[in-house]
Amino acid sequence: MSNKKIEAMKIICFDSNTAIHFNLCGTFESPSPEWMHLTRNLIDFELMAVTDGALYIADSDKEYVVSEGEYLLMSPDNYQHGYQQSDCKFYWLHFSVSDSSFWLLNESEFSYNSDKIYIPSTGRLSFIERIVVLMKQLQDSEKRYHNSLLNNTLTSAVIYELYCQGTIYKKYNDQKKSMQIYNDIVDYISYHACENIRVSEIADYFGYNEKYLSTLFKKLSGISLKQFMLRAKMDVAKAELTDTNHSIAQIAYNVGFNDTHNFTNSFKKVTGLSPSAYRESYAKRALFHK
Repeated sequence: MSNKKIEAMKIICFDSNTAIHFNLCGTFESPSPEWMHLTRNLIDFELMAVTDGALYIADSDKEYVVSEGEYLLMSPDNYQHGYQQSDCKFYWLHFSVSDSSFWLLNESEFSYNSDKIYIPSTGRLSFIERIVVLMKQLQDSEKRYHNSLLNNTLTSAVIYELYCQGTIYKKYNDQKKSMQIYNDIVDYISYHACENIRVSEIADYFGYNEKYLSTLFKKLSGISLKQFMLRAKMDVAKAELTDTNHSIAQIAYNVGFNDTHNFTNSFKKVTGLSPSAYRESYAKRALFHK
């Protein structure tokens, strides 16, 4: 999305319990390629989601080019006007909230709060079809029922959908989701540490692509999934070396190794010590036997 005036992105912030009131909605298609948006003082919020062409529109501070698949949310008390001919089609929605329940922020003023709804004034929609479906439902509701409660609810659904498709929601909620996946994988590996599970099995279990899951895990942990699985095995082996009198061969078998030599090499790679040397360093441990 390009702008003639380069300024910081505006972010519109609502309280999560804000009452959103429907005013008007519709679908607009340019009557000719020479059409230009009218000039007026905007007294409520207007959302425009462009489904074809490009809309050239400005407010008091900025000129926008809103292309297919993008949206623009303009706030009240704006001087709204077209600055160039626009051959386009877009869905539009006018709504209002109480003056005390929204704020206009610059990016530099932004600080995330999960109790707020943050919508950048303009951006690209991930799934414009979802916005279109909700807008059509709202138009049908207005024509069919004229029920203010239903219209307000559907309008709220449009705004929340817009928020959930936005970059701010994705940034902060994808992090939470990623950490949940990471923690689930750690628990799964810890539980199956003594088994010879593969990365592909973990990916299948959680329903993710193997490459995506491996990349995500390394990004969050700093080591690969295979390295983490090996360390989990060695954590079990270290516990057995210090708390039991099991032979090295038995411990190797217990953590999924059929070859003591391979186990010893792997253990040394992780800890820097051989299993025997590691056990010796805990020679004064207290063991209890039946």
